[in-house]
Amino acid sequence: MRTLSFIVLGVAVLVVSTAALLVRVAQAEQVSSISIAFWRLTIASFSLVLYVACKPKHRAELFKVEGRSFGLMVLSGLFLAIHFATWIGSLAFTSVASSTALVSTNPVWLALFSWLVLKDRPDRWIWVGVAASLLGSTLIFLADSATMLLPAANTTLGNGLALVGSITVCGYLLIGRSLAHSVPILLYVTIVFSSAAVTLFVIAVSSGAPLLGYSATAWLCLLALAFGPQLIGHSGISWSLRHLAPTMVAVVILGEPVCSALLAWWCLGEQFGWLQVAGFLLILTGISVAAKSRTTN
Repeated sequence: MRTLSFIVLGVAVLVVSTAALLVRVAQAEQVSSISIAFWRLTIASFSLVLYVACKPKHRAELFKVEGRSFGLMVLSGLFLAIHFATWIGSLAFTSVASSTALVSTNPVWLALFSWLVLKDRPDRWIWVGVAASLLGSTLIFLADSATMLLPAANTTLGNGLALVGSITVCGYLLIGRSLAHSVPILLYVTIVFSSAAVTLFVIAVSSGAPLLGYSATAWLCLLALAFGPQLIGHSGISWSLRHLAPTMVAVVILGEPVCSALLAWWCLGEQFGWLQVAGFLLILTGISVAAKSRTTN
């Protein structure tokens, strides 16, 4: 099961890595960041609700969910909504490399939370893995910032939004882990994604973001985001949380900046140099080192 968990998690990270590219294309088609987040979660959750509604077994499971578990899933959806709203927003102001590198710093927040709040100090492999991965992310960020063409104020805003996205996704990961053995995975993602979609709808309407009137290219990107990174990618990550520690999952997710930056270079022409390559290698090293941790069992 451990090997299968890493395989599923690896595939999920690869699929999620396409999200930044799809977001960039949708933004170029004049779709606002909050609208992208809303449709990504809405299309995904609507598909899940339809599936659950057609399966008597899953409908029955829905009515068996305890009030506390349901409340935690709604809270998880809130965290996920804020994560997507801020991270997708960051891509309008900074590069794919910087955005994905910063949003992937959640292992340090998870490690600190586990240590200071849960009194569950990660072992040395996790700390070494986190340190190597965060150093790699820092190198990517510094190298990218030195070559950014966007105004400094926009870059600062984009980096700040990515950091908020990194912190809020920790709540999503921790709640997913806490409910791993009490709520079926399909039911979990259905309620969490639906809660996130409702939250994003409220934010979009309140901010006056247009939710319709997009081009065919934009709709294709939104559909791809929903069925690829959201349904396949995040569902795979949620499933892996049932078999791996949240800090371990968060560290493996650090592979996303590498894949996203390569896609941005190939498809969007965003360049990166040797300093960024060194950062990518450090991130991959951090993932392999953290895999040795006893907390992943």
